[in-house]
Amino acid sequence: MDHHEDPGRPGPDTAPVMRETDFGTARLLPDIDRDRAWLLTVDGAPQSYVDLDDPAHLEFEYVRRIAYAVDAAFPGAEPLDAVHLGGGAMTLPRWLARTRPGVRQQVVEADGRLAALVAEVLPLPEPAPAVHTADARAWTAAAGSGTADLVVADVFGGSTVPAALTSVEFVRDALRVLRPGGLYVANLADAAPFAFLRSQLATVRAALAESAPDGGDVCVLAEPAVLRGRRYGNAVLAASRRPLPVAELTRLCAADAFPARVVHGPGLTRLTAGAAPVTDVCARPSPPPPEGAFTVG
Repeated sequence: MDHHEDPGRPGPDTAPVMRETDFGTARLLPDIDRDRAWLLTVDGAPQSYVDLDDPAHLEFEYVRRIAYAVDAAFPGAEPLDAVHLGGGAMTLPRWLARTRPGVRQQVVEADGRLAALVAEVLPLPEPAPAVHTADARAWTAAAGSGTADLVVADVFGGSTVPAALTSVEFVRDALRVLRPGGLYVANLADAAPFAFLRSQLATVRAALAESAPDGGDVCVLAEPAVLRGRRYGNAVLAASRRPLPVAELTRLCAADAFPARVVHGPGLTRLTAGAAPVTDVCARPSPPPPEGAFTVG
């Protein structure tokens, strides 16, 4: 049963929203510290945070790291053609619409009822992105070649990355959609000894080697505690056929309130050593988070 009041109404009286969607139970929880700001969870796992008054506010650290990758790769405020695989509450599309006027965006969200809930309770700014209710893998396979500057893969089935989005075949299609100077970014999650993360690095490198004469460029952005194996957490993978702006990316990540490390070059080679690329035949979902990894107040 739905229960909610006007999302534009600030203050502690704003009611949470709960609704069954195609793939789980979605909750929109108002942030009592920020007027018109909302946290989206699905089956208890945090998915998105949106501030309707300030779409440039990115609450989640991993989302800021994706934003840093975009800003470093495309300096200034030039409009982009962006594809978002996974929509949630549309945090990144809102951020791009605010920071890059004229941006053209497509969002692929398999959960149609979730997309409808977000459109109803957290209206998108104009011009709104084109939202496709489709499977991310199938949509990417059918998308036109060389039509996007940016592809962001942030798809979680519950708390894990679906197996279909972990293979060389998938990354090959995502890279095909990109223009030659485009950027591919994926939100991953893992813990030491990083079997999943390492396999994904090998997978992206293998797919890049097919389309970039020099093998392209890859890096990982993650919190030091995650990289040291102290806890499970997000790792943002960035890849391009052209050299990545590692120095600028390192500066942006280091200046964050929760600094991240950029692993690149020899450090990335050491991290990836011994890992084999994943193909559709052997693809598996990412590991589930340990119990207690998410706490939502």
